[in-house]
Amino acid sequence: MSIFKKIHGVISGAVTEAVKAGSLTLSGPLPDFVVEPPREAAHGDLATNVAMMLSKSARKPPRAIAEILKPCLEESQFVSEVSIAGPGFINLRLYPQIWQNEISEILRKGQNYGDSDIGQGKKVNVEYVSANPTGPMHVGHGRGAVVGDVLATLMQKAGYNVCKEYYINDAGAQVDVLARSIYMRYREALGETIGAIPEGLYPGDYLVPVGTLIAERDGNKWLDKSETEWLAEFRKTGIDAMMQMIREDLKYLGVKHDVFSSERALVEKGGVDAALDFLRSRGLIYEGVLEPPKGKTPDDWEPRPQTLFRSTQFGDDVDRPLKKSDGSWTYFASDIAYHWEKFKRGFGLMIDVWGADHGGYVKRLQSAVAAITEGKGRLEVRLCQMINLMKDGQPFKMSKRAGTFVTLRDVIEEVGPDVVRFIMLTRKSDAQLDFDLAKVLQQTRDNPVFYVQYAHARCCSVLRHATEMFSQEDLSCAALSKVPVTSIASEDELLLVKAMVNWSRVVESAALAQEPHRIAFYLMDLAALFHGLWNKGNDNAALRFIVPSDKPLTHARLALITALRIILRSGLSVVGCTPMEELRSESAPAA
Repeated sequence: MSIFKKIHGVISGAVTEAVKAGSLTLSGPLPDFVVEPPREAAHGDLATNVAMMLSKSARKPPRAIAEILKPCLEESQFVSEVSIAGPGFINLRLYPQIWQNEISEILRKGQNYGDSDIGQGKKVNVEYVSANPTGPMHVGHGRGAVVGDVLATLMQKAGYNVCKEYYINDAGAQVDVLARSIYMRYREALGETIGAIPEGLYPGDYLVPVGTLIAERDGNKWLDKSETEWLAEFRKTGIDAMMQMIREDLKYLGVKHDVFSSERALVEKGGVDAALDFLRSRGLIYEGVLEPPKGKTPDDWEPRPQTLFRSTQFGDDVDRPLKKSDGSWTYFASDIAYHWEKFKRGFGLMIDVWGADHGGYVKRLQSAVAAITEGKGRLEVRLCQMINLMKDGQPFKMSKRAGTFVTLRDVIEEVGPDVVRFIMLTRKSDAQLDFDLAKVLQQTRDNPVFYVQYAHARCCSVLRHATEMFSQEDLSCAALSKVPVTSIASEDELLLVKAMVNWSRVVESAALAQEPHRIAFYLMDLAALFHGLWNKGNDNAALRFIVPSDKPLTHARLALITALRIILRSGLSVVGCTPMEELRSESAPAA
């Protein structure tokens, strides 16, 4: 059990004792309250808002409640000092040994330290990337891929049963355009001069190999055929080729999905019809005419009867069309069926990671999920904003085989998958991100990837030197977990330990908020504390991690460094980055 949960229990016990003593009367159950590090370390080790949360039920001012709870909290074996601040926050300072003991706990649990059971095995579907199978992934897809992948890993660590899913949009008009574009390259492969690719088709050179493949496989079989005869074959071959390319790009980025679901397969098996029949049976589908969109003039609007879903009954702004003018289903209709299918697979919570340009689509699909699951399912959407790709502070363009955009593969080849993954998390997903290809390769503290990986490499360096110096001693985690660590007592050392212990709370809070960027932020803060401690050791030999003249102190600090390495490795594994054993830097001081 984490320190935060232990102290949460101590506070709950204090409330119970106050109620038993008659000094506090509550009109309902104990409300949810938080236990977290205060904004400023000078205020204490932990802070709680329990007094504010109890105020309404107890009919007392928060500060009065805090004063009632204070004596009981001061009696706890964990708490050395209690203070009340502001409107009624209770700040707690714990005995140093409480933090010191966590070093041994980290060493015993290894990378399982920080694992949580808050998910209680609940099934969660995280759908991300889902790029149209019409070409290579661009750098914007990469952000959604990383956000979704790290979120899924994070929720698994928090105790959820997660399925990572990719939805293949292979039933819309865009895959017919893909087929027609490949047909142009097919004719070209057979020796025909095709000239410029017609407007409306995909111009990228990435389709040349697909056209060549069909030409080598089928010869001139399709040259004299009508589009109705060759379209399906070219579409299937094209989708297969594009998905193979996308899978390779994802693998290169370290992303692996558990499930790939096909929109076309869903439509062909009658999934859309079944979903809409269900909604129709509930009176949620009707034939009607929508009002013209805001800002449209009468000349821009052609009112016509449409098949509509009553999404306004579930919080949407207007009812939504389910059929196009040609009688085919809209994307919305297919998406309703797809999310219903996910719900029927047991996923009461569905998380979709989309580009920010789909922000206007969120409310309508959430209303549809509420309707199709009869309120039993929930859809959460995480939006990913644009990426500004730069080099040395200037907008950066590459000559790409994709024709019109920078591919994800080219960015990965430029800087490596670890850099791409980490940088994608250095801003909240709904904030724009500047990605400077030059800066992320610099070995400076301004490069967050290097800064965190270098912290891990420095830990490894200390432990290598210790192994050489104490070659006859057991420096394993099991052995170090038993050494006394009371000498880990300086303010800087304890700040580092407290930050390490905070890992379990960060995992839970980031998973509950569905904000994987918090992991990257945590790792950067943890690395900063460690590098600061390292630099003080450069100025003062007594503060170094290896002090040959004081073996007990050295062993305690080796326990600290080994525990820190575990936390760094754990955090980097959630992010999906390699914990480097060694990084070369001209300015790197010795251990």
